[in-house]
Amino acid sequence: MHLLENIREAFRSIQSNLLRTVLTALIVSIGIMSLVGILTAIDAIKSSLTNTFASLGANSFELTAKGYTNRFRRGGVQGRTYPAINYLQARQYKERLGDDAQVGISAFITGATEVKAGGLKTNPNMQVVAGDENYLRIQSYNLEDGRAFSPSELEVGANVAIVGPEIKDKLFPNQSAIDQYVFFLGQRFQIIGQLEASGSGMGGGGGADRLVLIPLITGNQLPRQRALTFDIKTATTDPDNLTFIMGQATGIMRAVRGDRLGQEDSFELERSDSAVATLDSLSGNLRTGGFIVGFITLLGASIALMNIMMVSVTERTREIGIRKALGATALQIRQQFLIEAIVICVMGGALGIVLGVAGGNAISLFIPGGGAFLVPWLWMIIGLVICVSVGLASGYYPASKAAGLDPIESLRYE
Repeated sequence: MHLLENIREAFRSIQSNLLRTVLTALIVSIGIMSLVGILTAIDAIKSSLTNTFASLGANSFELTAKGYTNRFRRGGVQGRTYPAINYLQARQYKERLGDDAQVGISAFITGATEVKAGGLKTNPNMQVVAGDENYLRIQSYNLEDGRAFSPSELEVGANVAIVGPEIKDKLFPNQSAIDQYVFFLGQRFQIIGQLEASGSGMGGGGGADRLVLIPLITGNQLPRQRALTFDIKTATTDPDNLTFIMGQATGIMRAVRGDRLGQEDSFELERSDSAVATLDSLSGNLRTGGFIVGFITLLGASIALMNIMMVSVTERTREIGIRKALGATALQIRQQFLIEAIVICVMGGALGIVLGVAGGNAISLFIPGGGAFLVPWLWMIIGLVICVSVGLASGYYPASKAAGLDPIESLRYE
């Protein structure tokens, strides 16, 4: 009997014991499904959460003057305080960085103002922020109604505003706030847009409800007692480029700020991807735990497969004696049973992989931001390798037992 004939004989044996083969394959498929399903679910959930974090600004960093907003001490010595980043420096940085990333410039005007309209007024805790054309996108604020600032409004510093839902509900409860006029900080502003409520999405942020957003130049022209502090946030859609862009930003900002060669940076870069780093660590631990759980399940399936193969050897003892009497060697008998075990494992494993991938992606649908179908090629390949390994491990002892049977005693077996 050649190898090809052994493979054919294995398939004939599987076909003649179809019910037992199906049940055995199902045992293996459950083990593989648990292994691939858990690992796929973890990867799918991680992918969904990573996309969500990216939409929240996780793949971004902020530029602030060193020591200006938070003086630090090292070894008991107070760190040097540098001048705040002014409007001209912020604009130059944005222009020089170009299209490599999105840069949003904003300035916090006040966090305790009262907005009035038509004899009504809000609580005196509304926040007024001046921002550019990228502010809404980088902060992940979505418009529920109206529009964003036009280029001309941003360029000339028009008195227009985008307000949060709490302001709209307080001043215009039964009508649209678009094109209405409100008064705050001693000036009149026309509402052109309304933000979504914070609870409508993960990217809403706690400040969206009470926020009043005005053009950056408009905020810079408002009467004030002290110079504004400008916040610069740089974001990229590709997290792999974040480190490279941070290096570019450092060089550009040093030139803009006039930092001399050998002098320390007069500014700080603070990454906003700590949530992603935590997610990577957590997903690694979950993947290890999931692999252990799936491996234990698969171990139980391999024991069940070995038991069924032992029963198969016992039932086919007379058949083995006939084949040996016709000239089959011990190696050929061993190959036949090993191939049979491997084929059963691959059949069950293929079904388990399909069910595991489908189940893992289905679990990720319950996570906010989920929905993209993930095909885990790595886990699928590992699953197939494990199937063959389980077939070899579970079938070797029964195959060796079959190969070692005495042909005369086997022919007498009933």
